[in-house]
Amino acid sequence: MDIRTINLDEIIPKTLQRKDISIPNVPEVEIVRHFINLSQKNYGVDTGIYPLGSCTMKYNPKINEIIARLPEFSQIHPLQEKNHGALEIMHRLSESLEEITGMEGFTLQPAAGAHGELVGLLIIKKYFENKNLKKGKIIIPDSAHGTNPASAKMAGFSIIELKSDENGEVPLDQLEFAMLEGDVAGIMLTNPNTLGVFDRQIKEITRIVHDNGGLCYYDGANLNPMLGICRPKDMGFDIVHLNLHKTFSTPHGGGGPGSGPIGVVNELIDFLPEPFLISTKDGIICRESNDKSIGRIKAFWGNFGVIIRAYAYILALGADGLKKVGQIAVLNANYLRVLLQQNYNLPYNRICKHEFILSDRDMANDITTEDIAKRILDYGIYAPTIYFPLIVQGALMIEPTETESKKSLDSFVEIMNKIKEEAKDNPELLKNAPYRMPVKRLDAVLAARKPVLHD
Repeated sequence: MDIRTINLDEIIPKTLQRKDISIPNVPEVEIVRHFINLSQKNYGVDTGIYPLGSCTMKYNPKINEIIARLPEFSQIHPLQEKNHGALEIMHRLSESLEEITGMEGFTLQPAAGAHGELVGLLIIKKYFENKNLKKGKIIIPDSAHGTNPASAKMAGFSIIELKSDENGEVPLDQLEFAMLEGDVAGIMLTNPNTLGVFDRQIKEITRIVHDNGGLCYYDGANLNPMLGICRPKDMGFDIVHLNLHKTFSTPHGGGGPGSGPIGVVNELIDFLPEPFLISTKDGIICRESNDKSIGRIKAFWGNFGVIIRAYAYILALGADGLKKVGQIAVLNANYLRVLLQQNYNLPYNRICKHEFILSDRDMANDITTEDIAKRILDYGIYAPTIYFPLIVQGALMIEPTETESKKSLDSFVEIMNKIKEEAKDNPELLKNAPYRMPVKRLDAVLAARKPVLHD
């Protein structure tokens, strides 16, 4: 069709058409200053330490951003011909992720971690349906990520929650009792869990589930400290999702971008979403006609820019580099843990992995976790995750990642210790913080129920 003959009314209803657009006539210098000022009000890992527990807000090398923006990657379309190079990169990344996790097949389609969770649970559901078995329940520990129960519900499962023991681990007797219900499809957990501790009985946990006919799902959001050290397959898991935007070098937050690939053992490969890449002697081909597959779960192949960043990151670090990432992430977290427990309550006093939990217990003058977090902002850094996991009252969840220096960690400890002193000597300072932010402390309940979304 010749574009000059198109009738606008046939494309856009008149009710949606505007005759005039009110665009202010603003000098360039004012526009530049406006957006520069906005950027200076934002906080990111390029600004300073970003210790959000469970989020792995680590620094991402800028070279990976440059690579992802190359025209050969950023200007291609999945439907154009001669995309063999892009397909090969995706296949090679899948092979790398298989080696890292021990899994034997991967899909890169899921667009986020929670999307990956849903895909993994749909695979579990389809697996049992294919065997003509009715399995309608999923076991989830109370130390799981908050999206786990929601994903299980969306996939049609009901939830059996397991209460953590005094060490923050899954109690084996409760697990065995839960599996006796008979219609349990499996367990969904992460190791290390959201308390930052590694479940030392993990092989026994997965054995119990397998012996009772269930599958074991690994939430890979906490994989960062495990890189090159411990693989989900070796723990006994059948399915794993990864957060490429946490562990493998994509800046995240604010809604995206993300990528949540799913890896499975051999027995579950046929259930992966399609199209599915297969390497043959004639090259890489796409499988699209398997009756067992759960089907397509995203347009095309997934978030390709995130895939490129992850592949570049893995190639740059190699096996030794990835292992060092895990080791330093654990070292940094334990360094902070030992120093901060001198002044703050540590509910689970044991060696942690990538993160650890403090609480507001024993704080002077009824100072709460929220007071601490708001005061941290006044010192020019971002606050840790607060009030999560829910099983710790007044939780402060701290994850320094491997990319912070000792100087940065020491500065964070110094700030936290100052705040502890302020809580004793001048509690009102904390209760009315922050003072240096563009917006002062909000009424959290009112802000949630009646948000003001404009000036």
